[in-house]
Amino acid sequence: MEGVLHPKGLFSLPCNPQTRAFHPLHSLRHRFPIKSNHLAGFSPLKARAFSPNPSEFSHGNPQFNWESKRLLLFTSSQKSLGVKKPQTCCAGAAIPADGASFSDEKHKPKFLGVEFQTLKKIIPLGIMFFCILFNYTILRDTKDVLVVTAPGSSAEIIPFLKTWVNLPMAVGFMLLYTKLSNVLSKEALFYTVLLPFIAFFGAFGFVLYPLSGVIHPTALADKLVAALGPSFVGPVAILRIWSFCLFYVMAELWGSVVISVLFWGFANQITTVEEAKEFYPLFGLGANIALIFSGRTVKYFSNLRKNLGPGVDGWAISLKGMMSIVVLLGLVICSIYWGVNKFVVNDPSIPRSARKKKEKPKLGMKESLKVLLSSRYVRDLATLVVAYGISINLVEVTWKSKLKAQFPSPNEYSSFMGDFSTATGIATFTMMLLGRVILRKFGWGVAAMITPTVLLLTGVGFFSLLLFGEPLTPVLANFGMTPLLAAVYVGALQNIFSKSAKYSLFDPCKEMAYIPLDEDMKVKGKAAIDVVCNPLGKSGGALIQQFMILTFGSLANSTPYLGGILLMIVLAWLGAAKSLDSQFSPLAKQELEKEKREKAKVKEASVEVPVEVKTIESSGNGAALKQTLDTESESSSGASSPQVQ
Repeated sequence: MEGVLHPKGLFSLPCNPQTRAFHPLHSLRHRFPIKSNHLAGFSPLKARAFSPNPSEFSHGNPQFNWESKRLLLFTSSQKSLGVKKPQTCCAGAAIPADGASFSDEKHKPKFLGVEFQTLKKIIPLGIMFFCILFNYTILRDTKDVLVVTAPGSSAEIIPFLKTWVNLPMAVGFMLLYTKLSNVLSKEALFYTVLLPFIAFFGAFGFVLYPLSGVIHPTALADKLVAALGPSFVGPVAILRIWSFCLFYVMAELWGSVVISVLFWGFANQITTVEEAKEFYPLFGLGANIALIFSGRTVKYFSNLRKNLGPGVDGWAISLKGMMSIVVLLGLVICSIYWGVNKFVVNDPSIPRSARKKKEKPKLGMKESLKVLLSSRYVRDLATLVVAYGISINLVEVTWKSKLKAQFPSPNEYSSFMGDFSTATGIATFTMMLLGRVILRKFGWGVAAMITPTVLLLTGVGFFSLLLFGEPLTPVLANFGMTPLLAAVYVGALQNIFSKSAKYSLFDPCKEMAYIPLDEDMKVKGKAAIDVVCNPLGKSGGALIQQFMILTFGSLANSTPYLGGILLMIVLAWLGAAKSLDSQFSPLAKQELEKEKREKAKVKEASVEVPVEVKTIESSGNGAALKQTLDTESESSSGASSPQVQ
């Protein structure tokens, strides 16, 4: 019976034994379901190998050390006598130290090359992201229709609305969110933030908008405009249509809070780094697919007016339909979040990573300016960020004012915005696929200059049609267009290609530009740009437009000056991109050579490692095992001698 279970391969002992905590080998017991009373004929050591009590199976136990020597002597004597060992039960593989079962080493079930456990997280996140972006496109198109086409308002309200209402509301909301995050759990915080959005948009479509004629102070606004003059039509319109402005702000906050804070915070919480690298880019492509379908939805509801009789408020019906979809998809988002938390987050078999939050340097305005002024490289990068923010705002608001002149009806305006969103989604999806090819084939410099070049060409065409469109009237009439309609189409193309180029080329080029910097400048430079340049770029265009409107009386009177400002900003942008390319390319080449050297070192080390491992394995089952047991028996002879007696 002594030879039925021999220990070869059952205990893989290292050459230099160390004291380690032993984990119960539950999986091995299941592979040999033998009751303890069936092991009466075996030595205590072999019986203890199947014992469920791990405390008995310890290197610190003197009984174990003595039985180890007995077992080794018995096995050696069998070898010397030439006794063949029956191969009834032989564990020929090393047992994992953590007690993991052999069944864990089998391939996990996969679908299309992706593990089912990963799909349990990625598919719900993808559906959630699609619903959030679908809602955002509907809200973004609707908010512009409300504030631009409302009686007594125009596109001139947008710069004042962004600066004096949207920005303070965003800051206040984030302060409130920070306080709530210290009090509520993550799940409660998610519902507390999301449900008020859903309730407001539902209430707006079915309560606030139908009552807008009652709750809006139209008479007071007319008196203020008469007293202050036509230059203050934009600021006064914020009071005149306050419920529409509140909708505008809530729609903007949906993009910054629900997408950036809630969704990405939740996604980063439950996904591993490897999963994020593989699937986050697909979320970006899915966002553009949501843009395409939501644009078609806006188009459909906007065209309902054509089938309604006279005297019916078609825009009110369209608004109710779109807000119903927003509420429904909002509830779907809540349901997915609840299901993922209940069935995925609490599942111990689902992999996730606990990421340490990187400490971002908190630079004040003064310190940020010092960092920007100290480095030409960072100054050029900051110019790119500021120039994009200002130029896109200058053109977009002017274009929306002409869009209202061409499509004064809310339904017509909204229908055009639906087509615009669909075209933006298609163009961005295509450019994201081409952006990688452009970067690889033409390099960073060409890719960085595409966005300002597109904006320059389309911007020149847009402002030229506005300023010098009358002589082109006969030519445009042959194509069935007026100078105003042609300007609207050119402005739409400018916005479509500028946004698609930003997401596919500008943002990747901007992030790539940080890579060659040293660690200190990389961290401080990015913090300085976040503190100074991002807010300056977003609010700079609005401040310029406000100054022009208050100075020249209207946005139309400011058009020539806005065109000149745009030309100077884009030329400065191109100059900064060219200067940055001359600095980035040599640094990137050095970085690439450094990576190649590191890869070569790793490759050399990997070639040497298998030889050493092979030598260890070849000697580990023979002399090394004997030497280990001899050393162990000598070191424990004092402790085991009482047991011998």
